[in-house]
Amino acid sequence: MQKMSTAEARKKDAREKIELGGLIVKAGLRYEKRALLLGLLIDASARIKADEAERTRLSELGARAFANDA
Repeated sequence: MQKMSTAEARKKDAREKIELGGLIVKAGLRYEKRALLLGLLIDASARIKADEAERTRLSELGARAFANDA
């Protein structure tokens, strides 16, 4: 039983990482250096924690990008 749940957890983790990587591609950042991507994410994390308006603005921007896929 433990072995099966560990395998399922690994599959779930791998799927989540694939989806997150897809967001990098969707944002047009596929060919950027990893250090830059991490810096962008760290900066954005700090900004959305400090500023609810920025969180809302970025959420709306992302929602529009997803809506354009439909």
